[in-house]
Amino acid sequence: MENAGVRIVDVLLSRFPRVDRERVVVVAGRGNNGGDGLVVARHLQNRGGKPKVLLLAPKDDVKGDAALNLTIAEKSGVEVVDASTELCWKKARPSLSRATVIVDAIFGTGLTKPAEGLFAAAINDLNQAAGFKVAVDIPSGLSSDTFRLIGPAVKADLTVALAAPKIGHVFPPAADFVGDLVCADIGIPPFLFQGHKLKLELVERPRVAPFFRTRKRDGHKGSYGHVFILSGSWGKTGAAVMAARAAYRSGAGLVTVGTPAGCVPVIAKSTVELMTEPLAETETKSLSSAALPRVLELLKGKNVVVVGPGISTHPSTAELVRSLIPRLKVPAVIDADGVNVLAGHLDVLKKAGVQVVLTPHPGEFARLTGRTVEEVLETRLDLAPRFAREHGLILVLKGYRTLVAAPDGRLFVNPTGNPGMATGGSGDVLSGIVASFIGQEKDVLEATLAAVYLHGLSGDLAAARLSERAVVAGDLIRFLPPAVKSLESEAC
Repeated sequence: MENAGVRIVDVLLSRFPRVDRERVVVVAGRGNNGGDGLVVARHLQNRGGKPKVLLLAPKDDVKGDAALNLTIAEKSGVEVVDASTELCWKKARPSLSRATVIVDAIFGTGLTKPAEGLFAAAINDLNQAAGFKVAVDIPSGLSSDTFRLIGPAVKADLTVALAAPKIGHVFPPAADFVGDLVCADIGIPPFLFQGHKLKLELVERPRVAPFFRTRKRDGHKGSYGHVFILSGSWGKTGAAVMAARAAYRSGAGLVTVGTPAGCVPVIAKSTVELMTEPLAETETKSLSSAALPRVLELLKGKNVVVVGPGISTHPSTAELVRSLIPRLKVPAVIDADGVNVLAGHLDVLKKAGVQVVLTPHPGEFARLTGRTVEEVLETRLDLAPRFAREHGLILVLKGYRTLVAAPDGRLFVNPTGNPGMATGGSGDVLSGIVASFIGQEKDVLEATLAAVYLHGLSGDLAAARLSERAVVAGDLIRFLPPAVKSLESEAC
């Protein structure tokens, strides 16, 4: 509790260095979160501030460490105001409206039901106040264990998460109440975060940085993987082009696109670095099942294959995909219509003798699992790891806070990316990056995590430069070089 309060004060002082000029009000509950707030008040007073605490409980109801810190705060001269009833709160409320900084220390991570009565009134009044709002660990009214809203909640400008982020910090709609998120080290031993029962992890830059280390001087194009991209159909050649360009821009040594014969001229002219292979096609110039023998021949000597961008769901194309997967000898990234043609044929995935990375967006995953998009979004934290375990694959469920589920049930949350990436072709770019990283590195899961992180970071750089509304998929490729360079600067 002491460490938590000190860390929160450090963050506050970084924003408001002249605390003696601020009117700080701490709104505290009776539990440990309120105790954290009392430590904050004491340390702010020690730094020259004049904080006021509005205590939403009788002093005798405050127990344990929180009670100890209440005693210390009062003996240190901190003003603690009784706001334990609605009448008392009404009398204390004017100080809240005059505050320039408000510290929300009402509820912490243990809340499981909606705030009511006095607490709901306090949360509402806090939201109406003009002061800068800082939440201790999590905005009061949110549950740490769900991203759903369970009742009225504080709309914070800044949240200082203690020890680690919580689900409510990361996923909307709860995350919309968090404001800026800062994670504070409060002295919890690192080994406690390594428990085998902890399955949910936020991917951070240090984890992916090793994928961006300086290349060896004697490296050559064969050192960095040969990506084969099975994609394209008439009218959808752009998907193949974007996947291929993204693979190159993220470091692949060689890229070959296998596409319907009638599509080769368009794709070949798009990017001079590409190699192309004409394949048997249907009457609509999509890939034909007759292309299977040639595809298997072309996969010899390749390190990874992408299946799906722009291929269509023509019956013959679907047959090609479903016949190919059990015969693969290299890792596969399956995207877009490659995912769609597996709906109703999930048994094919278990026949793959290689690591498969499936990259659906919520709509594609809904079709794959026979659920609605709403069901997918509501239950994705349970649904994604269960699907990955059942089918022995890596699932990349795209969207805001893209999820990567491993075959062993671990679930990783990607923090990069923004709504500007919700544009046609963004998934094609991701499939190319994922394949490129798998071709360069042999750990398919770690390569996928790094690729998803890079994809989102490129989107963030594009949005910062162009605005979210103006971003198109080609911009994600254009901003890959600066995104790679920023990560290279942190690589070991």
